[in-house]
Parts: sequence; C-alpha cells; structure tokens
Amino acid sequence: MLQTVWVSSPGSWALREPDCHRHGKQTSWKYGFVRTIIQHLCLRHDPKGPGKARMLKKIQICLCFFFVSGMLYEISLLSSCFFSYMPMSKHLLTPEQVLNLGKSIIFLETTERLEPTPLVSCSVESAARIYQDRPIILFMKGLTNDTALDLNSSYAAFSLLSSMKNVFIFPLQMETVFKETPLLQWYNQVVPEQEKNWVHVSSDASRLALIWKYGGIYMDTDVISIRPIPEESFLAAQKSRFSSNGIFGFPAHHKFLWDCMENFVLKYNGNIWGNQGPFLMTRMLKAICNLTDFKGTEDHSCQNISFLNPQRFYPIPYPAWGRYYEVWDKSPNFNHSYALHLWNFMNNNRKAVVAGSNTLAEKLYKAYCPTTYKNLIQNAELRHFTLSEDA
Repeated sequence: MLQTVWVSSPGSWALREPDCHRHGKQTSWKYGFVRTIIQHLCLRHDPKGPGKARMLKKIQICLCFFFVSGMLYEISLLSSCFFSYMPMSKHLLTPEQVLNLGKSIIFLETTERLEPTPLVSCSVESAARIYQDRPIILFMKGLTNDTALDLNSSYAAFSLLSSMKNVFIFPLQMETVFKETPLLQWYNQVVPEQEKNWVHVSSDASRLALIWKYGGIYMDTDVISIRPIPEESFLAAQKSRFSSNGIFGFPAHHKFLWDCMENFVLKYNGNIWGNQGPFLMTRMLKAICNLTDFKGTEDHSCQNISFLNPQRFYPIPYPAWGRYYEVWDKSPNFNHSYALHLWNFMNNNRKAVVAGSNTLAEKLYKAYCPTTYKNLIQNAELRHFTLSEDA
C-alpha cells in the first residue's frame, strides 16, 4: 500500500523511467546488446564467398528478426508498465504527459476540498475499472504545489484511488488549463470572489478547455460508469432537445468545443446557473442541428456529433433523483445505459450510501466500485459501531 502521494505543479514535474525498468542494468545492457548485434551483423557484410554469403545473409536476417522481436517485446513491457506510474515522488508525470496519451477520462473538483467523498471515489473507481486501458485523471483545485498527503491519516480516499494503476491525481491550475484558448482573457478579468456560482462556472470552463486541448471524456464526480461509451464525439441528452454538460467526449481540437469556448466568453453571465454549462451546450448544438424528440432508446446524430439518448446516462431524471437512495422491489438493469448520473447537486450530500440499507445506490456501489464500498462505507460503519460500543 502506498504511504504518501505527492502532487506538484506542472512546471516542476519531470518524466522518469519506471522502477520496473530503471532498477539494475536490465534495460541498458539489453538495448546496448541489441544495438551492437544489429550494427555488427545486420549492417556489416563482408563474406568470403557466394555460398557463405547466402548462408550469412540468412543468419543475419534471422538474427535481425529475433532481435527486433525482442525490442518490440521490451517496448510492450514499457507500455504495460506505464500504468504502474502513480502520482508519487518516485514516478512523477506531468498532467500534460498523461493527457497527451489521449483518451483520458477527466474528473474535476473545483472546490477547495481535499478529501474525495465516497461518491467521488466511486465515480473515479468505476471509471478506472471500466476503462482499464485509459488514464483516469482527477484534477483537484484544493491541491497546491508540492502538496504532501499522508495517506495513513484521514485521507483514506487518496490511498484507495492512488492504489489503482491508471488513476492520476493532479492539482487543477486554471491559468495553465486556459492558455491558448478563448477562456484565458475571461479568466484574467473575472473576479471569483464576486461570482456566486464560481465553483460551477470554473468547472464548466475547465472541462471545455481540457477536452478541447487533449481530447477524451469528461465526467462529473457523481457519475458511476457501468459499461464503456462507444462514441468518440458525443453529447449527453438530459432530456429531449436539451443537452447536459456533465458527460461529453470529443477528440482534441474539435471545432464544436472551440465554438463553445468562444460563446462562453461572448455570452457570459455567471449569475444564471447553467448558462455556461448545459444551456451553453444546448444552444450551441441547436445552432448546428435540428433537434427532435427522442423515440424509444434511439440516439441522434448531427454534424458527426452523437447526441445520446437520455437513457444512456439519465434513466432516472433529476426530479426523481431521490430514487437512487430508496429500496426497490426489483432493481432496474440499466441495459441501455453507459453510466448513471446520481444528481449530487440536487442531493447536496444530504443522502449517502449506508451499508446494509439495500438501496439502489448501495447496490451500484457494490457492483461498480466495490473497493470504495468496502473501504469507505463498510469500514466507516464498522468504526462508528465500535466507537458507539466503546462509549
């Protein structure tokens, strides 16, 4: 189990070779040997006769084949070792180095809160399990340069998430995120202390910039992944003719996101909740597409953007958000869903998953984030019970 997580500013991070190849001389002597063999066998050719020349040629080809195969195998080991990188002192990766791999799943925490809640932990863990070949990144505003977090103290969620091979936890540095986008000028002019919806507005802006720059999928921290999303360019319909911005995905430098960032600045009004979020996505989609009502579980498509059916992420709509925390006679199977949005904004952390409650949310935790359920839910209940007994 990891003992300490180190996070740092992008400018102070450096790529280091993973321990599984750096310790000893395993990699260096292998690559040196390969280079020597190729240079002396594959590239030098001075036979003394035609027969020997043909034989030597065959030997050279065979040797080259085997050594190239060996190099490819070494490269595959390096690739498989990549996700052993963790955001700690021995394996320092910059956000850019991880994001540039492409196809990241990105989460944002724009409050100053340091300890992820069980729902945040569940969201990140479920994504890490569903997308095992992709980087899962949690950006946190509360983290600062060279912040050390003692995982043996109260930060149980950091220990849990950091132990997952493809999860990375980085500080959210907005000025860096907004560079080379239309949002930088807005960010330099806005006064956060005067913005009543700053936590939401800054999150709306950051997710646009990050996905535009690097591509991938953005998810809110109250979204539980249950199966992979097959689309690359998509928006999530919250209801017919209305788009969410809680889940979306695009390749890097997609024009739709650039247009969204320009409109974000042009029609900025931080006093209206959602004006820079779902309302922005909806008005920009309506500008290029003729939106119609959904029928059944069909998806819509326009301008090479998939507008995914509400069943994909919002089978329980926001007016009924409380049903996630109720006991069902028969739990839904969510066969048409890729992920589930638990509407924490509506909940405002009033209702939580309780071990043994048999609610729908508890069943989702058990199925899709079992480590969070065991470590943060069951253990918390056990500690509470023990303290009560002691009292």
